[in-house]
Amino acid sequence: MLGPMRASRLVTLLLLLQIRGRMTAGELARELEVSERTVHRDVDALSEAGVPIYAERGPLGGVQLVEGYRTRLTGMTAEEAEAVFLSGLPGPAAELGLGTVVTAARLKVLAALPAELRSRASRLVERFHLDATGWFQTGESVPHLATLAASVWEGRLVDITYERANQRVLRRLEPLGLVLKSGIWYVVARHEGQIRTYRVSRVVEATPTDERFTRPDGFDLPTYWAESIAAYEQEAPRVEVVVRVHPEHVDELVDFVGRPAMIDAERLGEHDADGWVRLRLRLDWPEEAPGRLLGLGGHLEVIDPPEIRERVEAMARGALERYVRAATP
Repeated sequence: MLGPMRASRLVTLLLLLQIRGRMTAGELARELEVSERTVHRDVDALSEAGVPIYAERGPLGGVQLVEGYRTRLTGMTAEEAEAVFLSGLPGPAAELGLGTVVTAARLKVLAALPAELRSRASRLVERFHLDATGWFQTGESVPHLATLAASVWEGRLVDITYERANQRVLRRLEPLGLVLKSGIWYVVARHEGQIRTYRVSRVVEATPTDERFTRPDGFDLPTYWAESIAAYEQEAPRVEVVVRVHPEHVDELVDFVGRPAMIDAERLGEHDADGWVRLRLRLDWPEEAPGRLLGLGGHLEVIDPPEIRERVEAMARGALERYVRAATP
């Protein structure tokens, strides 16, 4: 009986030949990370199993399958084939500990595709790349993500130590799913009968247990996440701010207040006497609003409400005083 590692290697060898045609024993050895002698043994094993494979010796020789031997995926359209390859996120897959699994899966799909679809899928991989992380983000450290993913998949309880509000708490979770949003991983889990969301980067310890749990009837992860996000956005504190912005810098404001706020922005009348634009903005998290608005410097003035204007003034004055002190000998 073949061991699981050798069986997997034989399948990979077969798929490589289906995709690339003739390959030398040296090329196969490098791809499979084995010796050429092992490659020849694997070829013999496939031949004995009835696979129409043969090897030719000599400098121009190689290993190949009989022409026309191929397993095809029936009914797959070009769009479906492209979607399979466009959906692969190598970074997140690697974080989950599934990097080699994704690579192997894509290889199997590629090998099974008819030639015309295989070329289109290959071109897609060459010309499109998905990066789930935002700009200027190096990604959060998530050392326990693979452990949580295994618990989700196997339906096992997991004990975690979770950091929140400068304190660490212990939780025994029933992990129901993982979500990647804007480069940040979240685990959705049930704790003491309540389904909650936990940020994976704040999990400082994770220990899987042997105890299994039963998933809630009818639980749907995409639906839960959509409803959770909608509730979060609806309940998030907001403040309404009226500002004057230099017309040449209106587009830059999106970098400081976010695209949703700019889409929702209300323009108040035409340009004022100085040619500046007046906008009414609805910003999340009032405590952060003054610092974000100050980011545009002298190209923006807060008009209302007075408390936001006063805080922006105080922050600007404090920064100016700091620079003046630094410049004074």
